[in-house]
Amino acid sequence: MALSARIELRQGQQLVMTPQLQQAIRLLQLSNVELTAFVEAELERNPLLERDESDGHGEPERTIDTHAAADVPTVAIETAPSVSELDLATPSSVADAALDVDREAIDPEASGSDFEGPKIDWSQASSASRPLGDDDDYNLEQFATADVSLRDHLAAQLNVAIADPIDRIIAQYLIDAVDDAGYLTADIAAAAVDLGAPLTRVEAVLARLQTFDPAGVMARSLAECLALQLGEQNRLDPLMQALLDNLPLLAQRNLAALRRAVECDMDDLVEMIGELKRLDPKPGLRFGAASMQVVVPDVLVRATSNGAWIVELNSETLPRVLVNRTYYARVTKTVSAVGDKDYMLDCLQTANWLVKSLDQRARTILRVSQEIVRQQDAFFMYGVQHLRPLNLKAIAEAVSMHESTISRVTSNKYMATPRGIFELKYFFTSAIQSSEDGEAHSSEAVRHRIKVLIDQESPAAVLSDDMIVARLKSDGVDIARRTVAKYREAMRIPSSVQRRREKAMDERAQRVG
Repeated sequence: MALSARIELRQGQQLVMTPQLQQAIRLLQLSNVELTAFVEAELERNPLLERDESDGHGEPERTIDTHAAADVPTVAIETAPSVSELDLATPSSVADAALDVDREAIDPEASGSDFEGPKIDWSQASSASRPLGDDDDYNLEQFATADVSLRDHLAAQLNVAIADPIDRIIAQYLIDAVDDAGYLTADIAAAAVDLGAPLTRVEAVLARLQTFDPAGVMARSLAECLALQLGEQNRLDPLMQALLDNLPLLAQRNLAALRRAVECDMDDLVEMIGELKRLDPKPGLRFGAASMQVVVPDVLVRATSNGAWIVELNSETLPRVLVNRTYYARVTKTVSAVGDKDYMLDCLQTANWLVKSLDQRARTILRVSQEIVRQQDAFFMYGVQHLRPLNLKAIAEAVSMHESTISRVTSNKYMATPRGIFELKYFFTSAIQSSEDGEAHSSEAVRHRIKVLIDQESPAAVLSDDMIVARLKSDGVDIARRTVAKYREAMRIPSSVQRRREKAMDERAQRVG
């Protein structure tokens, strides 16, 4: 077959991802913190964008009338109006406000008054006498609340405890190898090679560092950490050292084997275990703890007096921006270069699209949140034990969107409810079939039932995984034993054997105490 060039007409469908569409999709999956950072960057880059300083509260609230029956065991949710029946049109949306804005640009001449900057009397100023800042008051709280890290705390003690220059270098090397919990992560032999110092000298410096505050710091293992703390309390006797040498048996709650290894009676063993429980296994965590990032919810849910749920967007997380078209018209009249006009036109189009994308993002989050509240009405009424199985496909079909859009909407988004703050992904759980051909059960609800059964068990009747399976099947949950074991391990609940040993040890400790 000869090769030749020819013209051929073909018809087909192809999805073209424009830059604007890519931006809208990217905005949809951003968290509130990431979205704020993105908008701040756009405000600095685009001269036509301005921050909306009005007292608007974003989208109006939506009322979802999802009544539940009074019978708790069999929750019946009445048919609620579909999303298409809800009035999703806002009287004054963010996009409309952005497109209709018409105000004076920030220009001293446009205001009609002479611009005069503040007069500063530099004769009374002294850079050395007061700190730099906008506030006239010297704020001591910003220094008093500063967290001291573990390494800084150890370095401060090093300056007083060790005077030899070589030992100070070795000590600083070891301090830099301490993790947040206070344990030494470096190998002593490798440290001696890196420093070019004798191993005995490095070990001697380590022994001095292990006397620093807090007690137990610079340890290389849990047993050594506890031994250092017991030595500080003058309680490290041979029996206690034997107990520390057999910590794996203690972790297994195997008191019989542990008593034989330590060679003591049971009462003394329980008393020593009680002393170990009062020690700190991670002494370094009390210094320089990382600040926790506060979760700011994107959606607020509250109940009404008639049993309905009000779903509204959190106005604090919605960045509000406006397009200054007056400034655009003024600039385009004065510039003559083609490149400058093209630049301003591109800024105008980008600003308009950003405002529309932010408005569409808010509307999409609100619609998806409404449907989640409608689907999980029993959870909001009665708790996690009534959480229904739910997947992305069910929400996507209800709101006429694609599953990928629902996945992006529910990522890194949080909902504040009367039962706490939950990520939107929390409400999507797999289904576990019913043993009586009834409605399927949510896996999260089944995990909650397993935890409740274990919390309510008595020391004399500890439930095994097979017994938990039997209890759940009597309640209509068809579940396998390996699934129960998987859920139990995910919740970090020990096995029935370990729980029995732990309860027995607690009972002995109570009798001894």
